[in-house]
Amino acid sequence: MNRIDTLPGVPGVLTAAEIDRTSQYLSDLQRPSGQIPWFIGGHTDAWNHVEAAMALTATGRVEESRAAFRWLATTQQGDGSWFNYYLGATVKSARLDTNVCAYIATGMYHYLLITEDVDFTREMWPVVERAIEFVLRWQLPDGTIRWSLDSSGHPETYALLTGSSSIFHAIRCAVALAERLDETRPAWELAAGRLGHVIAHHRGAFAPKNEFAMDWYYPVLAGAMSHEASERRLREYWDTFIMPGHGVRCVSTNDWVTAAETAECVMALDAVGWTSHALDLLSYTRRHRRDDGSYFTGIAYPEHVTFPHQETSCYTGAAIILAADALTSHSPAAGLFRDENLPRVVDVAEPGCRLGGCGTLR
Repeated sequence: MNRIDTLPGVPGVLTAAEIDRTSQYLSDLQRPSGQIPWFIGGHTDAWNHVEAAMALTATGRVEESRAAFRWLATTQQGDGSWFNYYLGATVKSARLDTNVCAYIATGMYHYLLITEDVDFTREMWPVVERAIEFVLRWQLPDGTIRWSLDSSGHPETYALLTGSSSIFHAIRCAVALAERLDETRPAWELAAGRLGHVIAHHRGAFAPKNEFAMDWYYPVLAGAMSHEASERRLREYWDTFIMPGHGVRCVSTNDWVTAAETAECVMALDAVGWTSHALDLLSYTRRHRRDDGSYFTGIAYPEHVTFPHQETSCYTGAAIILAADALTSHSPAAGLFRDENLPRVVDVAEPGCRLGGCGTLR
């Protein structure tokens, strides 16, 4: 099994030792069960838990990463889902979020690319398969995917662009996993083509959340748009979401910069080759960094106060690590959000769509 010890530094931004310290911080957060909470004493959700596991994998902490994935296997429900929030062994929120449930496919494919550990991947395959089948159960006739079911099991009527974009990427990772394990899932490929089409061409199909930065960059990060369309989208809303010298506004209406959204945007910029801008953005996250390797979730300006107050979050440190890996192209999974090592998806338009089939998605 291939292993890497740690990531190299990002020149002028982070040293290798600092990256390793953040990885150690994530490892220290992990409970004996394998569960990774947002912070000490905090809750856990499956999406951010997977993000932290990916950061552990990328920095060579493979045993910890496997423990994190096994925690997901032990807590998965029979229908393939996970509850929204866990506090230790207790369910804190019983909502079922489709994007949260899909992300295990991204995490496991990331793990396989780095470790070449086919045996563990095969062990986890039924977990991934159940999760993807659960998510696709909620795909709507227009290709979008309902964003969640409430605590009583009632499905929400609408889809979210950010969540659907992340699901699109996760389904492609699931298809890639299937191929590596000599499985075939043509229905998943068709579902991805339908979802990718609506993300790329029918933005009005999603609930309007234009004030959120993630709705801006996530279709780019997930590889659901052509290179030209991605660049056009990034330019169009650059001034809305980029706060010069500070990072990405989580919400366009407030000068509240979140380091996780900044790091994810770094990966979106890296995906279109905007390396200089990406390096600048990542450097702005240093003001969020603490000596123990953790990162404050957000900073509000002009007061320069943390918000939530003094909160550090596992997913923030994890996103910084994944962005550093992308910019250094160090691990075998560094290009996962650059559309590398993923199967192409045919753009599948729904019957009656005025655009018709639009060829192959990015």
